[in-house]
Amino acid sequence: MKDVGIYIHIPFCHSKCYYCDFCSFPKMIDRAEEYVSYIKKEIDLYEEALKDYNVSTIFIGGGTPTIIDGKFIYEIIEHIYKKTNASKVAEITIEANPKTLDENKLQIYKTAGINRISIGVQSLNDSMLKKIGRIHTVEDFINTYNLIRKYDFNNISFDLMFNLPEQTLEDSIRTTELATQLQPEHISYYSLKIEEGTPFYDSYINKQLILPDEDTEREMYHRGIELLEKKGYYHYEISNFAKKGYESKHNLIYWKCEPYIGLGLSAHSYFNKYRYGNTEDMTIYFKQISNKNLALVEKEFIDSQMEMAEYLILGLRLINGINSKDFKKKFDTNINEVYGKTINKFIVEGLLEESKGNIKLSKKGLDLCNIVFMEIIP
Repeated sequence: MKDVGIYIHIPFCHSKCYYCDFCSFPKMIDRAEEYVSYIKKEIDLYEEALKDYNVSTIFIGGGTPTIIDGKFIYEIIEHIYKKTNASKVAEITIEANPKTLDENKLQIYKTAGINRISIGVQSLNDSMLKKIGRIHTVEDFINTYNLIRKYDFNNISFDLMFNLPEQTLEDSIRTTELATQLQPEHISYYSLKIEEGTPFYDSYINKQLILPDEDTEREMYHRGIELLEKKGYYHYEISNFAKKGYESKHNLIYWKCEPYIGLGLSAHSYFNKYRYGNTEDMTIYFKQISNKNLALVEKEFIDSQMEMAEYLILGLRLINGINSKDFKKKFDTNINEVYGKTINKFIVEGLLEESKGNIKLSKKGLDLCNIVFMEIIP
């Protein structure tokens, strides 16, 4: 049987961070029980489609999934086990924000089989946390981290951000250094992107938000990579670092173009040559699921040309790149017949490297990857 990943979106949160453009609803936790009941109904709708698949990973994201009662998380996972082939699931991740976890929730997560927790740290500077709209302090984070370790979770990931408002290179390095001292198994290291529809976007447009200049932003990235590698973290994807064996199995499904199902508001799926996305409207979602229909707002057939392009683009996000033999095996086509001209062009320009049939971004290419990706898109 083939493997499939499952993503579950929990859209509730305490308050919206200033940079957040994800589908999330502050102060609506009273809808959690009803929402979870519809997630379970949506799982039922996928039961037949998934009967020939093994669920290999489950990822519960948001929003802030850890803000809702732990029993609801347990119910979702239990229902997946009941309705799908999930006996061999290798990784179950939940995203967590400091101040939203307690001993009771962690005990429930452990019982439910959750074996990976991804903490939204972002910064280890209290004034910076306030600036970006986070509700926790550094102390809250440390307490949360210690509590998670107390319950023997041995696969913890930190989300860190750089390129934050008025951030200095020194502050960025300090946060990364402090994070590594805690020895999480995995670190995601993202540059702040200003997204339309966020408070930061309005401030940025009105020139009220001062970000580091482009050279400083790149220096933050390069110095971050240097520091993380020095501390024993393997750089395996453009923005992701792990101790050996602790790469995010679920995210590797995305980067390797393997099938996944998204449940809940705004969740996306890639399954049987189609990519589709759910509505962000809770009323519409409830109504569609009640009528035993998927609550889709987009559905796109991925033809072979697009499938090859996505496989190459997402594969190049991985530091090891893609192997031409794997490409041939997947598509029964030689990669050079389709992309030889483009690959050679970027090798000459120093953005790609090729060795023993492996094609990957160079160090320069990591900085200019969008130039490469734009050329590959059909």
